[in-house]
This record gives sequence, structure tokens and C-alpha cells, in this order.
Amino acid sequence: MYKGRSGGIMGGGGSSRSELLGGATDRKRINEALDKHLKKSSPSTSKDVDSFPSTSTAKSHLQEEEVESEGSDVSGSEAGDEDTSWISWFCNLRGNEFFCEVDEDYVQDDFNLCGLSGQVPYYDYALDLILDVESSNGDMFTEEQNELVESAAEMLYGLIHVRYILTTKGMAAMLEKYKKCDFGRCPRVFCSGQACLPVGQSDIPRSSTVKIYCPKCEDLYYPRSKYQGNIDGAYFGTTFPHLFLMAHGNMKPQKPSQTYVPKIFGFKVHKKQ
Repeated sequence: MYKGRSGGIMGGGGSSRSELLGGATDRKRINEALDKHLKKSSPSTSKDVDSFPSTSTAKSHLQEEEVESEGSDVSGSEAGDEDTSWISWFCNLRGNEFFCEVDEDYVQDDFNLCGLSGQVPYYDYALDLILDVESSNGDMFTEEQNELVESAAEMLYGLIHVRYILTTKGMAAMLEKYKKCDFGRCPRVFCSGQACLPVGQSDIPRSSTVKIYCPKCEDLYYPRSKYQGNIDGAYFGTTFPHLFLMAHGNMKPQKPSQTYVPKIFGFKVHKKQ
């Protein structure tokens, strides 16, 4: 009802997807607009919203020093494909590699979306954007409102995603990504590059960013990519990796037998009591 397959906002000749959400700067600007909206609509939750960026700041000191192209936030050939669905486009944005593609049938089932309309501003328009439903109402919105709808669609998809990955189909999709190490590897030396799983430290949106969980040492780490480190942890939740490993017991590795022993000139450092 709100956008075309090409990504433009329908009705008002609005900006394209890449213009609205293409870069890290645009995402920050749009999220700031959403923050302002949430503060106005729900003052009691402003504390949680304010605390979200601080986690990203702390995480930035631990990210890898890798060279990444700043020219595009869309991976693969999806960047120029006007026929791609919004869901495919979104999951192929740089930094969104942790997301799997939610089946449209799942999104269209109102039962699966129970309770989300009260959490996401511009809910109906955001849902139409996700489902590629065209609308002629785009010219009714200001530029700021268009940005809010784009950000609301990202938020809504994340809240749908956290439910979907707990289903059989969702876990199957995440299993394929896990096998390909799409979520990254454990940085701990004695874990020998163990594949990790995404996890949130809270189920409340905008509380903390996503982390990666190592099933071998059973500890949390920051994602290596600065793009992935800005994703809301609530879009993966606190339950997923543990339920995933219960469902796929053969994927759970043995705990590492080695631990690092501090030494000085070959002698173990005495631990003070």
C-alpha cells in the first residue's frame, strides 16, 4: 500500500530505498527520528531508547580492523534489482547478514503479528512496506514521516524475525547460515574458529545491540563488523541460540579442554588468594 518494488515511496515520488536506508549515516538519521517519535509517544520508555547507542559506542573499541568498502550497503547483485522483494532487499543490506528471510505467508498471518501493532509506530504502513503492497497515500506524508515509516518497517521486521527464527522453518534457515559461518567465528584462541550464533541480551527493543554466542566456550562477543554491531539485539532475542542448540544437538560442540596459563620466564604466575 505504501511503496513500489523499485523501492520508491508510492504516490509522492519519494526517495528510493538506497537513499533512505542505504548508508550508515541515513540509518542513524532515521533512527534518531524514530527515537524522537518514541519519546513523544511513550515518555516512560525514553530511558531504554537513550541507552541503546551507548552500547554501540562501547562495542566500537572491540571491532576488528578490517578494510570494508564504504561505497554501498547492499551486497551482491540485489543492489540494482528492482524486482526484488523488500524482505530480500533488506536482508541483503550490508550489516543485515544475521537476518534470514521471513516467509511472506508468515508475515501475512495476523496471529504471528499479535501484539506488535502497539509497539511499532506507523504499523500499517510499515507492514505494507514489508509486503510490497502499493499505496497512493505516500504524498500525504512529510519527509520525516517517510523516514519514520522506513525505520518502523525495519523495527517491525526485526520483531517478526525474532518470532520466526523460533519456528521450524526459521530454524532451518538459520541452520544454513550457521553452517556457512554467516554469524562469524569465536575470537577465543582455544575455540579454534568455532561458528557462533546471534543473540540478544534483552528481549526489549532498543535496549542493547546484537552479540554473538559461542556454543563452545558459552560466552558472548561483539560482532566483528561495525555494520552488524548496530543491529538491535531484540531482533534475535535471548532464547534463539539455546533453543537452536537443543533442537540441533549434533551441532553443539564439546567444551574446550585447553585454557590459557599466564607465565613469567616459563613459571606459572601465582594467583593471589
